[in-house]
Amino acid sequence: MPNQPDPIDPDVDLHVPAQRRELGLPFVALVSLGGGLGGVARYGLSSFVPGPLGLFVINVLGSFLIGVLMGLVPRPLVRAFFGVGLLGGFTTFSSYAVSWSPYLLLTPVCAVAAAFIGLRVTR
Repeated sequence: MPNQPDPIDPDVDLHVPAQRRELGLPFVALVSLGGGLGGVARYGLSSFVPGPLGLFVINVLGSFLIGVLMGLVPRPLVRAFFGVGLLGGFTTFSSYAVSWSPYLLLTPVCAVAAAFIGLRVTR
């Protein structure tokens, strides 16, 4: 529909100047730092649990932690660092799709279930 407004991030109201300022350089820096740390954590865990099983464990664990984070943390910058950055860099949904395994079919279902359980545990 051409006259519909764009979807709005529920964490940020751009009509509030203080919240609009939160999306500047600090936001980008926190997401970048978190993404780098999450990638290092993913590499570390994949060295202990290699192959498709490792990717499955990483994605399900990361999804569960994202659910927990969304249930516990109300601050947008904290969510940006941990959710988008750290856990976004930790989970690796693009990597699991490059090689076929039974985990390929289980990962999306289990990850969504894990995120739901993580959210329910904290609420």
